[in-house]
Amino acid sequence: MTYQTITLNVPETVYQQIRKAAEKVRRPINDILVEAVTAAAPTLSAAKTGSRGALAQMAYLSDAALWQAARATLPADQRERLAALHVLQQQRALSRAEHTEEQSLLNLYKETLLVRAQAAVLLQSRGYDIADPSQFAPLE
Repeated sequence: MTYQTITLNVPETVYQQIRKAAEKVRRPINDILVEAVTAAAPTLSAAKTGSRGALAQMAYLSDAALWQAARATLPADQRERLAALHVLQQQRALSRAEHTEEQSLLNLYKETLLVRAQAAVLLQSRGYDIADPSQFAPLE
């Protein structure tokens, strides 16, 4: 990947906010700015931009909010429905509506996993020991 150098003039107050955010997450200011620009930059896929932007914004969450995100899970009714659809799929072909529902629930599950993973990475970068998987037991 090639990089381009740019000069960005921002008000002192904005710079101080960025500097404090970078200090809080113990990362270089440049990394914070690249993430912010990446999250805001238009891409061909609006859905991916939204997810990418949401993941990038997680860097600004408090530790408590990150721990909560790291333990997030699908609601029980959605987990049960997804499991039921998988069982049904073993028995017969899913109808179009069932397949659409299954894909929707599967996408939601994948997004939840991404949020949990991003939260764990951020917590680790803030100095937390994330080696014990029991710390990430889902919240109900």
